[in-house]
Amino acid sequence: MDTAQRLDGRALSYIAIALLTWSSAYAAIAYALASFTPGEVALARLAIGSLCFAALMVVKRIPLPARRDWPQLVLLGLTGLTVYHLCLNYAETRIASGTASILISLIPAATAAVSAVWVGERLSPRMLAGLGVALLGVVLVVLASGKQVRFEPMAALVLVSVIVSAFYWVGQKPLFERNSMLGVTAFTFFAGTLGALPFGLHLPQALTTAPWTHIAALLWLGIAPTFVGYLAWNAALRQASASQVSSFIYFSPPIAVLIGWLWLGEQPGALTLVGGVITVGGVVLANTRRRAAPVVLVASDTCEQS
Repeated sequence: MDTAQRLDGRALSYIAIALLTWSSAYAAIAYALASFTPGEVALARLAIGSLCFAALMVVKRIPLPARRDWPQLVLLGLTGLTVYHLCLNYAETRIASGTASILISLIPAATAAVSAVWVGERLSPRMLAGLGVALLGVVLVVLASGKQVRFEPMAALVLVSVIVSAFYWVGQKPLFERNSMLGVTAFTFFAGTLGALPFGLHLPQALTTAPWTHIAALLWLGIAPTFVGYLAWNAALRQASASQVSSFIYFSPPIAVLIGWLWLGEQPGALTLVGGVITVGGVVLANTRRRAAPVVLVASDTCEQS
């Protein structure tokens, strides 16, 4: 499969929007878990996102995807959304955010592997080297930021999130060729919300007793990181390869550190800045291509004699 797709300014702006909204999700999840169970947070987040997608589809008159794609979309929604959010939420009740950040940063590598196997995406040595360098930078950022990193059995849930997320992003891309991007994304959210229902049956009762600030956290999760974030990410995914787009996930921990610096005054140390530079360099390396050698036209002997 030819993967000579380039990230233009529009795709990069979509990626930036997704990363900025997603970077706020971890704190919002931890905040909401004070009043809601992991299953209730997942259901509320997906349900709010689904309502936003449904409203947008009605306004823009977007049709549902082709019926032949429904089974695959249901599977992608149940795994890439229901399983992903349940595992991540339950993991955040036990493991440190630094541990989750490092493990979630495996998504680009997992996406690249799934892309190579599933859709035949060719991965250049430059791409693989860039992914490795960026991961090293992420580890330095997390360790130098003072976040606790401790691995325990619950961390395996984050690894499950990594795997299903990779299949979710790669599995959607071929469907964009014969369906609208909005329709594909919305359908997976409808399926994901239905899958989360059994895990959040007591959400209505919890909403009646939760403080308004925790309810606001759920609304933020459903609108910003979920509706806006996923919509922007899939818009970028429609224009470039899955491994290219997913490589930018490495920017999430450095962005979180930057937000902490600007908002909370948590000034990063020298090693944190070095890790951020390494991360940026790795992502740039993964998304640049060697220039093709110029073609030199040599006249034939017959042309020279004529």
